[in-house]
Amino acid sequence: MSKIVSIHSFRGGTGKSNSTANLAGIVASCGYRVGIIDTDIQSPGIHVLFGFDEKSMNYSLNDYLWGRCNIEKAAYDVSSTLSKTADVKGRIYLIPSSIKAKDITKVLRDGLDFNLLNQGFQEILDILHLDYLFIDTHPGLNEETLLSIAISDILVLILRPDRQDFQGTAVTVEVARKLEIPKMLLLINKALPSLDFDALQKQVEKAYNAPLAGILPLAEELIQLASSDLFCLRHPKHPFSQVMYKVAKMIMQ
Repeated sequence: MSKIVSIHSFRGGTGKSNSTANLAGIVASCGYRVGIIDTDIQSPGIHVLFGFDEKSMNYSLNDYLWGRCNIEKAAYDVSSTLSKTADVKGRIYLIPSSIKAKDITKVLRDGLDFNLLNQGFQEILDILHLDYLFIDTHPGLNEETLLSIAISDILVLILRPDRQDFQGTAVTVEVARKLEIPKMLLLINKALPSLDFDALQKQVEKAYNAPLAGILPLAEELIQLASSDLFCLRHPKHPFSQVMYKVAKMIMQ
């Protein structure tokens, strides 16, 4: 049975898109058919991790939402990103949002048809026979984000070890519980290696009354990669990647 996985953060700058791409890549590398939709339409960027540029984008999620194409025309097979992983049988498809200034401006001015967005999620699951559909959401709590969260089977909430993130995430956790999301995973990113990870885990689990899936250390090697590749597939033994593989396993359970 197909599952929808929303990756969300209350604030920007948490590494949400990078985490979405890497988690989706790990799941696909395990032999599954995986889709990714960039619903962060106001500030899209996940396509960069797959080496995808504007010239390759004949259609985007925006075109589907504006009635210019069917949802499958905006889906691109980016399985080549898995090619360095041995014996991979999975596939990965990306539905990017437009990075054209005029299209972003149109979204800000005119808004979107959120019912059509929900319909698109269901259609792409069926058309591409996906096992998992990852949704890279817009930070905060707006209408399209609430829609994505509400229809999710799994919600991964990413936060930094920062008081502002802690406070905002508490609001999101409360909303998710009211929406009765079947499975919610908390994931801390950009934690300085000097921090006491055990103490941090206890602090977070006490604050949200929920288990913490993992703590991702701030990794210089990841920063140096500059979003040019899927770090976890290239460096699977790195401590950052090991945590990601653990979280991906929780998603696949």
